[in-house]
Amino acid sequence: MMSLREVFLGLQERLNGQEIKGLNGTFQFELEGEEEGLYHIIFLEGRGKTGEGPLAAPNLHVTMSSEDFRAMLAGELNPAAAFMSGKLKVKGDMGLAMKLQSFLS
Repeated sequence: MMSLREVFLGLQERLNGQEIKGLNGTFQFELEGEEEGLYHIIFLEGRGKTGEGPLAAPNLHVTMSSEDFRAMLAGELNPAAAFMSGKLKVKGDMGLAMKLQSFLS
C-alpha cells in the first residue's frame, strides 16, 4: 500500500495537464493519526501544485485524520458529510472549501 505521503504527492498527477478554472488559493492539510503529516496544494492561474510542509498563510486550513483523507480520495467519504459530522475541520475561506470539494471527491 502506498504511504499517505505518496498518495498526497500523487495528487500532482491529477493536477498535471488539467486546467482548474476558478480555483485560486493556498490549502494546508494537517493530517492526524497513524500517518500524520502536513501537506499543501497551491492553485494559481488554472494550475495546481502539491507539496509537503507548512505554508506561511494558507487561505484554507483543513484538519482531518489520515484515514478519513484516504477514504475521501477513494470516494468512500463525502467531503460535505465529513465536515458536517466533524471529521473534517476547516478554517478560512469557505468558498474555497466548496470549490476544493469538487476537486477532491
